[in-house]
Amino acid sequence: MSETTYPLGETVTIERKGLRDRVYDLVLDMLVGQAVAPGTRLSIDAIARDLKVSPTPVREALVQLERTGLVTREPLKGYRVAPQITDSQLESLFDTRIVLEGGAAELAARHSDSLVPRLEAALEQHRAVTEKVRAAAAAGTLSVALLREYFTVDWTFHHLIFEGTNNPFLIDMSEVISTRVHRMRQTVLSGVTDAEDAVVEHTRIIDAFRSGQPEEAAAAMRDHIEKVRFRSRSDAHSH
Repeated sequence: MSETTYPLGETVTIERKGLRDRVYDLVLDMLVGQAVAPGTRLSIDAIARDLKVSPTPVREALVQLERTGLVTREPLKGYRVAPQITDSQLESLFDTRIVLEGGAAELAARHSDSLVPRLEAALEQHRAVTEKVRAAAAAGTLSVALLREYFTVDWTFHHLIFEGTNNPFLIDMSEVISTRVHRMRQTVLSGVTDAEDAVVEHTRIIDAFRSGQPEEAAAAMRDHIEKVRFRSRSDAHSH
């Protein structure tokens, strides 16, 4: 029987410091970067050999990833890459985002004076990485690392709005939503092809926060998420 290997892009030497987090990031990159297909069995020993680490941090990473929905565990069989997200799950995810993020924007707008500068800084990072994505896509060199960087700066904008509510329960929900968005991007290949659209829509959200009207901030956020929903549907049905 041939040995299973997982394409991680390059030979990786992992320092002992932060080993668990680093292994988690590398396995997440493997999943988000489409290195393995939905439903593929994940061998802890094989991944550990590829990363030149013991099986323990790999097992810990997979336990964490199971909570995100990116991998599933079957009794006596081990872990697999989660099956492709269904249309109904996609719609449910966006319904949840509409409710939570629209509400979070309305609450955060009460603190818009302190929040807007932070959102503007996040948007500048978003623009800069979008330029890098555009150049890499044109050159055919779009890497997993750049994908991950883009997803991070994109979600940072949304997370700042959750933080702006000063509500610890909503901030916790931001982390839950973030992991589900990772799964959506893994399975429908969305989130980068619409990078420039997202920048425009994030700009409109900031404009709404500047207005000082909570209902305008909520409406701008809901409009953005509905547009992402539409683009994600298109991506899902084109693959």
